[in-house]
Amino acid sequence: MDEPPTVRMLVGHCAFGANDARLLVSLLPELVHVRGEARLTVLVEQVNGETRADRPGRDVVLTRLLEVLLIEALRSSTGSAAAPGLLRGLADAHLAGALRGMHDRPTHDWTVVELARKAALSRSTFFERFRREVGVTPMEYLLGWRMALAKDILRREKAGVAKVAERVGYSSASTFSVAFARHVGMPPAQYMRGQRAG
Repeated sequence: MDEPPTVRMLVGHCAFGANDARLLVSLLPELVHVRGEARLTVLVEQVNGETRADRPGRDVVLTRLLEVLLIEALRSSTGSAAAPGLLRGLADAHLAGALRGMHDRPTHDWTVVELARKAALSRSTFFERFRREVGVTPMEYLLGWRMALAKDILRREKAGVAKVAERVGYSSASTFSVAFARHVGMPPAQYMRGQRAG
């Protein structure tokens, strides 16, 4: 058959620099199917052209183009047909305020009622909408966010468990340790030793 191809594929992968990309990855869509996005078409053409050319700085240019391509693909997947996740939550004008509040003030003693107020929704509407759009309940999301922050602190800093607990919104080291062990599968002190040994 001498017919022109009807499908062209570019295959690649992304690697997140953080050791704990699990929270972010779990909230991203599993599949992004985009059609008719002019910006993406231009980016794909630039990636294709840069890949085929052997010009100085090619790897640096490709790295940046692929980062922008990923961001644009994720931006285009924030409609109601997109899979539940952080992007869909942030695209919702009501939920975005609550999500930003949790991100900006993880130590605050958030309640569903207070988050619903931030979202300008009733408690029940907020709870259902958050679960539908983000894919987890507000408190599950907050727990995941706090644990991601705690793991990052335990990896990078020489802070004691009590200090880490305080920095991620727990009033006691023991409460934090129980929550951390349940979420991560090991106590924070053990996690910290393992990270520093590796």
